[in-house]
Formats: sequence, structure tokens, C-alpha cells
Amino acid sequence: MAVQQNKVSKSRRNNRRAHDSLVAENPNECPNCGELKRPHHVCAACGHYADREVVTMSDDIDLEDDAA
Repeated sequence: MAVQQNKVSKSRRNNRRAHDSLVAENPNECPNCGELKRPHHVCAACGHYADREVVTMSDDIDLEDDAA
């Protein structure tokens, strides 16, 4: 069983954790619609990837018909 020999101070503990923080993503601009999107992913706004339409997007969604 591992038991520490000396107490690790808060400063040393926090210095070790300095690189564990999350890093913000680098969004790219969609060449078709100009919205920000994740790199190497299909655009959520228009459904295009690398200048071609991959996902067909529906503009008219009627939520009242689905609820009935």
C-alpha cells in the first residue's frame, strides 16, 4: 500500500494540476454559410462538409403538429 512520506503542500499539488484545465476549441468558418463550426465536422447550420451537401436540412419544422 502506497503511503506518502511527506505532506504535499497545496502549492505543489496545484502546480501539478496546472496543465489539467480544459482548452477552448478552435472553431472554423463554414465555407457555405459562414457560421462557426467544429473543424472536420459537418456544419450544423447548413449540413455542408468540404463544399458539398452531406445532410439535408429541413427549414419548416412544425412543432404543433408533432405534439398532437
